[in-house]
Amino acid sequence: NIVELAGLLYFTGGLENPFSFLFLVPVLISATVLPVRLTMALGILAVACASILVFFHLPLPWDSDEPLVLPPIYLLGVWLSIVLAIGVTSLYAFQVTEEARKLSDALAATELVLTREQHLTQLDGLAAAAAHELGTPLSTIFLISRELEKSVQEGPLAGDLKTLREQTQRCRDILGKITQLSATGAPFDRMKLSTLIEETVAPHRDFGIAIKVRIAVAGTAEPVGSRNPAILYGVGNILENAVDFARSTVEVNAWWNNDTVEIVISDDGPGIPPDLIKRIGEPYLSRRRNVADTQSEHQGLGLGVFIARTLLERTGAKVSFSNRVFPDHGAVVQIAWPRQRFEAHETAEEPAS
Repeated sequence: NIVELAGLLYFTGGLENPFSFLFLVPVLISATVLPVRLTMALGILAVACASILVFFHLPLPWDSDEPLVLPPIYLLGVWLSIVLAIGVTSLYAFQVTEEARKLSDALAATELVLTREQHLTQLDGLAAAAAHELGTPLSTIFLISRELEKSVQEGPLAGDLKTLREQTQRCRDILGKITQLSATGAPFDRMKLSTLIEETVAPHRDFGIAIKVRIAVAGTAEPVGSRNPAILYGVGNILENAVDFARSTVEVNAWWNNDTVEIVISDDGPGIPPDLIKRIGEPYLSRRRNVADTQSEHQGLGLGVFIARTLLERTGAKVSFSNRVFPDHGAVVQIAWPRQRFEAHETAEEPAS
């Protein structure tokens, strides 16, 4: 459009034509819809075309016998006004558009957070109802399996009965943790970061996967935070997923400084598929893509990761998912808190900014 306008102005008087200010229109539109680099390129093109038309153009069509001749100072003023108009209006339009884009992104992020909170609020009620309804049948299964285990001391069923009793007890423990999540907790129940990690790791050590814990000792004192069930559940759920997908080893690394407390959980499994890595943590999003996978021992709908991520972000943490860099393989989950927030005495649960 700019080159076409320059061609028309060449045959109709150049900058002597009052429509020469139409150079401003394409650049102004570009400032509202295109990146700043393209807008600058179009602005430079418009200024270059205007500069060429100062010296090269046909006379302005005029009905009078004598052609219209404008003084050079006037043409210089027209050229300068076009340049200033392109620069100033484009810059202002770009700033206004950029603010609108930021506002739109902020609204989208807020809507996403509200949607996630709504999902979790709905799940709170379902979890409470499930914990209440499942308590009695699980207790019955536990008692019957324990009595059967006593009566069957040897044979192929003895091991199965023991596994049944242990898994039933694990279900009861999980339901107990769910009921604790809604409680405020003891405000003076404090624990060090290393203690928190050990308490989270302990239930997952006997599943055939080596869990290596490395705590980087810094020059500052070890952070001490509240024994928040949301943190314990969130870190524990992510660790459980790492154990499920790991081939042989899960690494838990922790470090801190004056400003940050960070836990990094990584495994040597297949990693997160590239098409899911940006969506991981959404409800009902699974890393299993076919029936054979969902029938394997690694099952899930991604709901646990969604709950864990939301609970951790309520405590002020920032949770990010990535894969190890080639040639290593496996998923990496980074959980970072502002140290002041981690060491806060209250167990407030607010979304991380």
